[in-house]
Amino acid sequence: MRDTPRPAASTKNKPSPAEAELELAAALRDGVCADPFGQLGPHETGGDGHFRLRAYLPGSAAVTVLARETHEPLAGLMAVDQSGLFAGDVVLEHRAAYLLQVDSPLGSRVTEDPYRFGPWLGETDVWLLNEGRHLRPWEKLGAHLCTIDGVAGVAFAVWAPNARQVSLAGDFNLWNSRSHPMRLRLECGVWEIFIPQLAPGALYKFDVLGADGRRQLKSDPFALGSELHPGHASRVLPLPPPVTGRAPIRQRANALSAPMSIYEVHVGSWQRPGGAMPDWDYLAQHLVPYVKEMGFTHIELMPINEHPFYASWGYQPAGLFAPTARYGTPEAFRAFVAAAHNAGLQLVLDWVPGHFPTDAHGLARFDGTALYEHEDPREGFHRDWNTLIYNWGRNEVRNFLVGNALYWIERYGIDGLRVDAVASMLYRDYSRNEGEWIANRLGGRENLEAIDFLREVNKVIGEQAPGTVTMAEESTAFPGVTKPPWAGGLGFNYKWNMGWMNDTLAYFALDPVVRKYHHNQVSFMMMYAYSEHFILPLSHDEVVHGKGSLYGRMWGDAWQKRANLKALFALMYGQPGRKLMFMGSELGQHAEWNHDAELDWGLLQDEGHAGIHRLVRDLNHLYRSRPAMHERDDEPAGFSWTEVNDSAHSVFGFLRNGHAPGRHMLVACNFTPVPRHGYRMGVPIGGVWRECLNTDSAHYAGSGIGNLGAVQAEAVPVHGMPMSLNLTLPPLAVLWFEPEAPA
Repeated sequence: MRDTPRPAASTKNKPSPAEAELELAAALRDGVCADPFGQLGPHETGGDGHFRLRAYLPGSAAVTVLARETHEPLAGLMAVDQSGLFAGDVVLEHRAAYLLQVDSPLGSRVTEDPYRFGPWLGETDVWLLNEGRHLRPWEKLGAHLCTIDGVAGVAFAVWAPNARQVSLAGDFNLWNSRSHPMRLRLECGVWEIFIPQLAPGALYKFDVLGADGRRQLKSDPFALGSELHPGHASRVLPLPPPVTGRAPIRQRANALSAPMSIYEVHVGSWQRPGGAMPDWDYLAQHLVPYVKEMGFTHIELMPINEHPFYASWGYQPAGLFAPTARYGTPEAFRAFVAAAHNAGLQLVLDWVPGHFPTDAHGLARFDGTALYEHEDPREGFHRDWNTLIYNWGRNEVRNFLVGNALYWIERYGIDGLRVDAVASMLYRDYSRNEGEWIANRLGGRENLEAIDFLREVNKVIGEQAPGTVTMAEESTAFPGVTKPPWAGGLGFNYKWNMGWMNDTLAYFALDPVVRKYHHNQVSFMMMYAYSEHFILPLSHDEVVHGKGSLYGRMWGDAWQKRANLKALFALMYGQPGRKLMFMGSELGQHAEWNHDAELDWGLLQDEGHAGIHRLVRDLNHLYRSRPAMHERDDEPAGFSWTEVNDSAHSVFGFLRNGHAPGRHMLVACNFTPVPRHGYRMGVPIGGVWRECLNTDSAHYAGSGIGNLGAVQAEAVPVHGMPMSLNLTLPPLAVLWFEPEAPA
């Protein structure tokens, strides 16, 4: 390939060669040289190998051209002025037949000339990037260790189509961005340069002279790693190799009929060994075995992309392709993922494609224009979080985000993505008053570009990484969130059931005296339970911003709070829908979650809280081992009420039904502090029904009221069932009964 042809300059008032080189020196010194490859490096001045060679090396005292093979001096380059531009005539066998010896006050070195190398991007890459159809743009954009013309180094490429100039600054050129101005590929707006002999670990930024005339140092949007906060330079790292062989495992583990119990984790505050932030090695050794022992099937990590503001919990990411340096290297994170997989766990990442922070080193006005965001703040500014909203209608922006989703799956082996704040993406008037938003092209409030983007990313993941799950945090009644794109849906596998969460937590905060007036807050979820594929979330959002802990939100004194919390968990695990629990909830944590401290593990010294912990573990193992509790989550035949009308006593009963005959589980709930004796509930078959879970058991630090482990069904029809159980319902408790297999 050759440089992009440019229009021939007019010969009128054309400067002399010496004047032209002085102008070039001034442009390089001022950082405004838009075509460095048209001037620097070797340029033929006639036949027979005659070249004019120019090198820009600020701070150098002398530059000598050496023969590549013999290192014999061929010519000395003369300083054009004091800027650092050197020039001279030299005879070469071919363009690559030389090296540069650079003498400076720091010593002498022999080096390659970056400006003698051809382009990094191929023709196919250029056009795919231009059209926003490069399925894996991270293979070309960013910083890539590679070999060109037999020389090892790093190729840098960054999309900044409206910039006047882009240069490379790094620890390898003493952060003098004037040293390495980059080549613009006009066809796709990408600036690129190959720096020979550069090793992994180098730090760098892009010096961008924007269309608005402002110069800013920008982190690489495609950086694979970053320096440790508070710095925000990007780091040259090898591209992680693909993770193979996960598709069949994912498909089995994430199937709609498989159990899914998710433990949501904020990496920096789960545990803090010695008071310090944990790293990936520590988490692989401690978090992974803990989650496995507790019986969860999935770990969900709150965003671990590089983010400048720790207290954003990762939800304001500035480096979508870089695992944050706070917890260790990308290699260590990849090893953590492998440890989770080796333990039989699936790993889900929180992913934030809806907005990004306004930090000057990030994506904001990247090339002096609203490149990644919208120009109009009515479309491009998120007032709730003081962030910028992606312009999903721009091909290159959509390509950046879709590629990022695929990157984490293919290169780290991630098994799922939980997409943050989907509701804010779907509606142009989200959290805006009348007159503060712009209607779509059809005059409506839906964000059509965001809808198309979500469909595209789910379609690409489904095609390229089968078995990978996507989950939407979506709080509205937008139709078809979990329907496939070809059926008019968004294509997610699961949707968080925010309505269930709000209703259920509100119910358990009530004094039992008045719960009878709010009976439908428990039952209402079944009115829409099969409209989507749901996850029942008790997430970090429910224990922050003054809401207190789940324990603190329960009604009653300390014993009653623990009883209510245990009943809440057993109800959640009994109802249709996959389960999600934020870390610390299993401890019955008293205080609201604090990202600057570890969980209150000392609570486990208290028998009451140790009982909660044991219950969550047992719930997970029962839920996973009993097909009736998960294999028909999305089928109406998998659930039936036995008692839903006894509001006077705040009692509920329902059956979970599996596919095979006899696979049932009766869930009986008493949400008052009054024990109920002789309470009949209908069951579909006779025989002995074993009490396999009782949240009031002494094993869970309850009062020990129950049914002595089992109840014989009697031929007394109740609730439309041919048989029934005569039960004792403990106070503020949930019980699970399953029929014993016949001898």
